[in-house]
Amino acid sequence: MTDAEDRKPQSDEARMAFTPPVGVEVGDNESETTSEFALPKGLGVPQPPVQEPEGSAFRAPSGYSVEDASPAFTPATGIPKISLTKDLPWQDRMRTMLRMPVAERPAPERMPKVEEEGPAVPRVLDLTLRIGELLLAGGEGAEDVEAAMFAVCRSYGLDRCEPNVTFTLLSISYQPSLVDDPVTASRTVRRRGTDYTRLAAVYQLVDDLSDPESHISLEESYGRLAEIRRNRHPYPTWVLTGASGLLAGAASVLVGGDVIVFIAAMLGAMLGDRLAWLCAGRGLPEFYQFTVAAMPPAAIGVALTLAHVDVKGSAVITGGLFALLPGRALVAGVQDGLTGFYITAAARLLEVMYFFVGIVVGVLVILYLGVNLGAGPDPDALLNISERPYWQIGASMLLSLTFAVLLQQERSTVLAVTLNGGVAWVVYGALHYAGELSPVASTAVAAGLVGLFGQLMARYRFASALPYTTAAIGPLLPGSATYFGLLSIAQNKVDAGLVSLATAASLAMAIAIGVNLGSEISRLFLRIGSPEKRRAAKRTRGF
Repeated sequence: MTDAEDRKPQSDEARMAFTPPVGVEVGDNESETTSEFALPKGLGVPQPPVQEPEGSAFRAPSGYSVEDASPAFTPATGIPKISLTKDLPWQDRMRTMLRMPVAERPAPERMPKVEEEGPAVPRVLDLTLRIGELLLAGGEGAEDVEAAMFAVCRSYGLDRCEPNVTFTLLSISYQPSLVDDPVTASRTVRRRGTDYTRLAAVYQLVDDLSDPESHISLEESYGRLAEIRRNRHPYPTWVLTGASGLLAGAASVLVGGDVIVFIAAMLGAMLGDRLAWLCAGRGLPEFYQFTVAAMPPAAIGVALTLAHVDVKGSAVITGGLFALLPGRALVAGVQDGLTGFYITAAARLLEVMYFFVGIVVGVLVILYLGVNLGAGPDPDALLNISERPYWQIGASMLLSLTFAVLLQQERSTVLAVTLNGGVAWVVYGALHYAGELSPVASTAVAAGLVGLFGQLMARYRFASALPYTTAAIGPLLPGSATYFGLLSIAQNKVDAGLVSLATAASLAMAIAIGVNLGSEISRLFLRIGSPEKRRAAKRTRGF
């Protein structure tokens, strides 16, 4: 190639955009094709930080230490620091923190049970779910179950956790830090039962775990939980059957029954209880168990009317209804709705509706037969209830006592709930009979006092409020309105029957709302969160 050809300019296609101009020397160590993003010569390039090896989501991050965590976190928006009062029950403290966003919750204090290498996250979450399962299966409200699960996680140093409770599913998620993957575990509640003794033992375990001075390890917690599961019910089967009979007899006295009515209602309820146990042993759903259990009291009431015995057959049927009405599930369902757990509330109330329909079917079948045989009980008999204050107060206390036995409560709580039930009936009688107030308003006020006293008793013993409130609302259950509605439907008076059933539903809602309102009133004036105000859900005006 000649020198002229070398000096001849090349075309654009033959040149690269990164080709150095003529006369510019390219060093030996510098690439001929450089990028416009290349750093100029002489500029120091910072070395990237040495990345840590990828860890597991089940291990606490190396930069996180529970001991060195700040006592509280105040965001830039100016939210005041929250200092929780330590001498209050753990339920109130955990409920207050659950109602805060995650970033505003105060960090857990130093816990002796937290090991240096960090908590065993999978086992802590498993223990939390097992405790929540026992509480939810025992009838505890969804918010209280979440508070207990949050308390267990927080006691082992897992402060960034979010529990979630629905009717049959519990889940919990823990994220060590914003840069770590969250760990999520769930558990399904297959079976539910009523045992308030077991419920109280679980509350005691959570209370011990929440104590900052306790030294309960994971192994000890698992051992105590296994012991709670193995504990037998405090009352045998024959005692429960006798308690259901006494409950029905006491309820019949409340609506004007005498000794014969008391015995008849007791026998009918005991027979229905045995038939329900037989159906349960054969694996029939609870809907059919309630249907079968409602038939014997109704049959005995119709038989007394056919035999022209000078007794109130309607009071026998009403007493049997008192022993079957699902007051516990109703209160729990309404409480979940009032605290914002609408899915769980809808499921609980749907369960109550199915139980109620089962009772209606069982009683209506017997009443239809009785009406066709000419033994239609007088519906006006229940409207003319004679006022016997002392007998009714004694019957209400007996009803609460037997209801507490059916709920498998601890023997130490039976006396308190019996007195609470007597106070509830005294308040109801004073407002309704003496003050001539409407039954719905009288029931709501009496139920509010039940919830208030139950919550105070629970705070005194640092336990659940259910054992002190559920049995005490027994005398207030709408057995008379339910029976009157069913009888009117059986006599082809559908309009009057539906009105009476609507009244029964109103009384049931008044009981549930009153109990929840009494519980909230007891918390309203307590210093739980910041000194200025009690933090709770913000008002949305329905939007």
